[in-house]
Amino acid sequence: MDAVLAGSRAMVALAARSLSGLGEDITIAQYRTLVVLASRGPQKIADLAGQLDVTPPTAGRMCDRLVRRGLVARHRARDDRRVMRISLTADGRRVLDEVTRQRRAVIGSVLAGLSPQRQAGIAHALRDFAAAAGEIPDSEWPREPFEAIESPAAEASE
Repeated sequence: MDAVLAGSRAMVALAARSLSGLGEDITIAQYRTLVVLASRGPQKIADLAGQLDVTPPTAGRMCDRLVRRGLVARHRARDDRRVMRISLTADGRRVLDEVTRQRRAVIGSVLAGLSPQRQAGIAHALRDFAAAAGEIPDSEWPREPFEAIESPAAEASE
């Protein structure tokens, strides 16, 4: 357990470093919201809150901030116009892709100090750990077109 906790702290530190290099003020919680939307597609607030393990009001406030920044958008569900969904915008995807690029570079520099055998062992262990935690590998994320939202600011006020 101590090794996993220390590794988790190291990964959080690397995530924070990659976010700070972005030049935008994105928190780890906001980044996680973008990841959930990218990996699982548009979500109702209640479902998103469940994925983030926060209350729906907390998820709603976080989405309000991300809508104002143009990184996510609210839109009516196609199958039930009473239901609002949150989706990643093209700008949100660009931010997510840039953070991922920076994280790959930072993680790569850490891994470079290890032998290829140790790198392979870490990759195998982390793949199993991520799967057990319900994380969807980047290669399996949907690459569908983003919803065209006319006015994210107008959607935020609803």
